[in-house]
Amino acid sequence: MKLLTIIQTVIAVALMAVILLQNKGAGAGSVFGGGDSSNVFSTKRGLEKTLFRATIALATAFIGLALANIIWQ
Repeated sequence: MKLLTIIQTVIAVALMAVILLQNKGAGAGSVFGGGDSSNVFSTKRGLEKTLFRATIALATAFIGLALANIIWQ
């Protein structure tokens, strides 16, 4: 049980780091729909694509560990 909590904490820190490394929509106005709308349908390439996939993988792992932590308490 303790090991699951430690792994979940490490994944949470990694997930925060990956999210902060993404620079898409860096301006505060883009959060509410403002900003440059010319690249709304742009294709993710290179590091941006890797960070996007890492975010999905880490979020899935985090949720899975959270559920496992609840079940095996």
